[in-house]
Amino acid sequence: MTPAVVAAKKAGIAFQIHEYEGIDPADGDYAIAVANALGVEPERLFKTLVVSVDSKLEVFIVPADRQLDLRSVGKRAHMADRGEAERATGYVPGGISPLGQRRRLPTTIDESALAFEQIVVSAGRRGLQIELSPEDLVRLLDAKTKPIAA
Repeated sequence: MTPAVVAAKKAGIAFQIHEYEGIDPADGDYAIAVANALGVEPERLFKTLVVSVDSKLEVFIVPADRQLDLRSVGKRAHMADRGEAERATGYVPGGISPLGQRRRLPTTIDESALAFEQIVVSAGRRGLQIELSPEDLVRLLDAKTKPIAA
């Protein structure tokens, strides 16, 4: 059980776990491949990105079929180094969950998530996803929502 699943259980929210196999994070668009493997619409599967904004780490959650608009998050924003993201979250890239991170980072979720009853995000390891309501995710993370995807 990952820290993300533990966090969801502890919060007492409704969620489902989905597992998949055989996707190499080095092969093409990993998030789209995960959505296809699970039979989930790419716009309903959200990827968790760790970004350095003005030299401080933040988390941004965007749909699998879109990219983070770095200009919308800050002038000095760039993707965090993989090792830095791993140390801050406790998760390996390709398995970074917004839930149960080692260090709670400020989080923003693309507002498109609110259009769905349920969304899917990483559950804390490659091959494992968690499906939950976007409202529960926003509440658990004390996250902001705004348009951040391009």
